[in-house]
Amino acid sequence: MFIKLLVFIFLSISSVVAGATQKQMPIVVSVDWLKTHLNDKNLAIIDVREENAYKKGHILGAINMPVMKDFFTKKTLKLPKLTYLQELFSNAGIDSDTKIVVYDNGQFSWAARAVWVFKVLGHKNESLLRYGYGDFIKSNFPISLKSPKRARVEFIPRINNKIIATKLDVLIAIQNEKPLLDGRSEDMYMGRTSIAKRHGHIPTAQHFVDPITTR
Repeated sequence: MFIKLLVFIFLSISSVVAGATQKQMPIVVSVDWLKTHLNDKNLAIIDVREENAYKKGHILGAINMPVMKDFFTKKTLKLPKLTYLQELFSNAGIDSDTKIVVYDNGQFSWAARAVWVFKVLGHKNESLLRYGYGDFIKSNFPISLKSPKRARVEFIPRINNKIIATKLDVLIAIQNEKPLLDGRSEDMYMGRTSIAKRHGHIPTAQHFVDPITTR
C-alpha cells in the first residue's frame, strides 16, 4: 500500500512534466493566464481542498472536488471506480472539450493527483494553477462562498494504461537505479506523519521540492 501511494504521487509529477509539450494549455498556468480565460465557457476550475475550507472562500466559479474523497478511495488509496468518476465529472459539466485548471492549498501534490486522474481517464486539456489558495489568490480573483451550477454533460473516459505503474514497475525502477520522486510533504517523506500504514519513504526516492507556492 505504501509503495502504491508513492507510485501515485510519482506519476502525478512525472506525467505532468512529460506531457507539457503535448497540450494546448500550459501545464502550469499563471495567474495572468487564468485571469484572461476566467470567463471562458468551456473552462472548469477545480478546488480540491476539503469542503469546509472551500465553503470559507474559493475562486468564483470553482467546483469543489475534495481530493481524498473524489480522487482516492478512502481505505485503499486507489483510484475510485470508473463509474463514480464518470458520474462525478459529467455532473460537474466536464467533458473532453473542457479546459481544466486545478488548485489546492499550496501542497501541489493534491492538485497533481487530480490532474493525473484526468490523464488516466484520457482527458487531454488540464493544468495546475501556479499558486495554491491563499492571500495572493484572494487578491487577484473574485472570491465566492457559493457553489456554481453547471449543466450536466457526458464525460466519456478513455483509459490510458501507459501512465499507470504497478508495484513491479517500481521494483524494477529501484533495481535499475531509475529516479523515483516523492511529491508529498517533508513531514510525510521523513516519516513524521503518514496517511499510509507505514511511515517514511522508499529508500531510493528523492524528495520533490514543491515549485508551486501559496502567498
